[in-house]
Amino acid sequence: MTYVPLAIAILAEVFATTALKHTDGFSRPLWVVLTVAGYAIAFYCLSLALKSIPTGVAYAIWSGVGIILISLFAWLSRGERLDTPAMIGMTFIITGVVVMNLFSGASAQ
Repeated sequence: MTYVPLAIAILAEVFATTALKHTDGFSRPLWVVLTVAGYAIAFYCLSLALKSIPTGVAYAIWSGVGIILISLFAWLSRGERLDTPAMIGMTFIITGVVVMNLFSGASAQ
């Protein structure tokens, strides 16, 4: 259960970031409301996750998984592509998150 609020926070942040693109510079009120609501949910759930997950570990997972999911969604929904260096960099991010969770004593606190 420790990681459930973090997973919800990540999904809400991915939703909010995706909605942010549709705000057109905050000129489309519905998308602005959806964006703000998504980020509010994301930060609330992140605050719950931080009760039991160390900040550095939670933020590494939040940012790493968020980057991958947003990039994947942008590719699937809008055809945005990443070049090879970007994909290599994202692979390093995921590798770092996995290493932290499997081998770091910080994630066990």
